[in-house]
This record gives sequence, structure tokens and C-alpha cells, in this order.
Amino acid sequence: QLQLVESGGGSVQTGGSLRLSCAATEDTYVFSWFRQAPGTEREGVACIGSSTLYADSVKGRFTISRESPDAVTLQMNSLKPEDNGTYYCAAEFIGGNGGAWNKMQNWKSWGQGTQVTVSS
Repeated sequence: QLQLVESGGGSVQTGGSLRLSCAATEDTYVFSWFRQAPGTEREGVACIGSSTLYADSVKGRFTISRESPDAVTLQMNSLKPEDNGTYYCAAEFIGGNGGAWNKMQNWKSWGQGTQVTVSS
């Protein structure tokens, strides 16, 4: 069974940067990052496969990159308090051709999450 491990969360001030990493136990070419703030639904942040996709709220500030077939990073710049939350790495897209990448039910494997705190 595929396992994912995130790292790199932490606390920064508004405008700061963080770099999250996700390592998989086997080659997985399609990854995504989601985040969840307390009391809210988990939302898709970025996805990488043959191309990259981003949530509108992070375009121009976040960059998802594939470091190797089994690892991805999420570079987060110009962080804002609204970026607060637990960030999760996901893999194994099961949504088919019509599934939305930013819906958590379309991903099979999840990491445990890493906390990101942005203070104003």
C-alpha cells in the first residue's frame, strides 16, 4: 500500500515562505496538495501530473514541483493568514476522466498532514 510522508510545515509571519515536501514509498507521478483549516472542508491547493494546476487563491504564490518520481514539493511564498491549516499530500487519483483534481474523494492515498501557521 502506498504511503506518503509530509514534512516542512512550521510557523511564519505574513509574507514569509515555507517549503513542504512529500515522499512516497513508491513511484507516483501524480500528486496533489490539499489543506484544511479547523471547521472547513479539505480543499485542493495544487496538483502535478503531466501539467500543474492550482487553486485560484494560491496562483502566483505557490509552486508544486516534482523532485523525483516518488517525491514532490510545494513552495509557498507570500504567505497570508488565510493559508493557515494542515496541509496534506495525496496520490493515486481515482476520479477518472471527469473527476475534479481538487475534490478529496478523488484521491486514494493520503499523508498524515503537516501544520502551517501564518501569523499577522
